[in-house]
Amino acid sequence: EKPVSLKPEHIRDEKVKVLQSVLPIKDEEVVLGQYEGYRDDPTVPDHSNTPTFATVVLHIHNERWEGVPFILKAGKALNSRKAEIRLQFKDVPGDIFKCKKQGRNELVIRLQPSEAIYMKLTVKQPGLEMSTVQSELDLSYGQRYQGVTIPEAYERLILDTIRGDQQHFVRRDELKAAWEIFTPLLHRIDDGEMKPTSYEPGSRGPVEADELLAKVGYIQTHGYIWIPPTL
Repeated sequence: EKPVSLKPEHIRDEKVKVLQSVLPIKDEEVVLGQYEGYRDDPTVPDHSNTPTFATVVLHIHNERWEGVPFILKAGKALNSRKAEIRLQFKDVPGDIFKCKKQGRNELVIRLQPSEAIYMKLTVKQPGLEMSTVQSELDLSYGQRYQGVTIPEAYERLILDTIRGDQQHFVRRDELKAAWEIFTPLLHRIDDGEMKPTSYEPGSRGPVEADELLAKVGYIQTHGYIWIPPTL
């Protein structure tokens, strides 16, 4: 929820509250993967079950986020290298363009590369025919803030250290709450209870990951690629 103020302690209090509201992770909402060829590395044991990919679905037990799945996905040797936060909006009842839509509307916060915030949505394609196309409302930092020096992550943290501002630092109880979410799952992986499935390098990851996303209600948009604007 919204913190009482922008003071570091108030912000970090709310972070702890939401972490403590995360429900235990279910095995059926976890997909682990290992890319083909990983064991060819001479430093990797021949029978290694170390995951190089994971998709995990989290659920937050509070009034605001009840019933909303939070999907965490990370991996190596995938088809693209990026970090982003993607919010997908459900289709509204009685949508008159439902049959023509190519995907759901999404708000995307691109962290790297090419920092941007854009809204992906369905619009009418220019022309005489009634056809639709996926497009975006785009705020690209490199284009909008030309000539402005955007600090790197560690530059900001070093400056906060000098100023004594703890807003962007993890408090002990926040770290403990985060580890309590994932430690049981990590123990099950270490004990061999969960095995990674193989996936091809340069792909989206295991097919089972896409199936899990569909199961919890996330709909993929095929054929749409966001292209960062050129300066």
